[in-house]
Amino acid sequence: MKADRILIVPGWRGSEPAHWQSRWQARLPGAHRVEQGDWLFPRRQAWVDRLSDAVLGSGGERVVIVAHSLGCITTAHLPPEVAVRVSAALLVAPADPERRAQLADFAPVPHQRLPYRSILVASSDDPYCPVRLAGAYARAWGSEFVRLENAGHINVASGFGEWPQGLQLLSLLGVEVHPAELLRRAA
Repeated sequence: MKADRILIVPGWRGSEPAHWQSRWQARLPGAHRVEQGDWLFPRRQAWVDRLSDAVLGSGGERVVIVAHSLGCITTAHLPPEVAVRVSAALLVAPADPERRAQLADFAPVPHQRLPYRSILVASSDDPYCPVRLAGAYARAWGSEFVRLENAGHINVASGFGEWPQGLQLLSLLGVEVHPAELLRRAA
């Protein structure tokens, strides 16, 4: 089996060093962050193009996307010829681009089924996307839906650092992950 290329796709403003995405990037073999040209004033086409280039540049490796917030919406906007090169995605705390003017370029959010297995994780009290909307995304995208209670935006401000439960979800997508080993490496 070919190695996994894990693409870390942060949301608006990126993921700071203490964010679980940044920690995973440092510890997961084959993990690469998709860097955006402008983290503060995102434009849909530019973000989708950067992600598309990263997927297409995988060199035949199995591509697994780990997206957070606006990164989830960017992933849903991938064109079909790129999306077919993705084998799985962990989509965490999707954004609602209609709630913030800075993200309006990402609306409307696509509602077609994703051509790969995905797990969407959302919180009952996410201030950036109501859990009912996240559930609607999951149904439209054909994603398995995991609802966390009172987990905020599933970021550093909500108390999520290493996030071993997320690593377990990633392993359900076929990525070889050993949370205890990764956490030992972090110490």
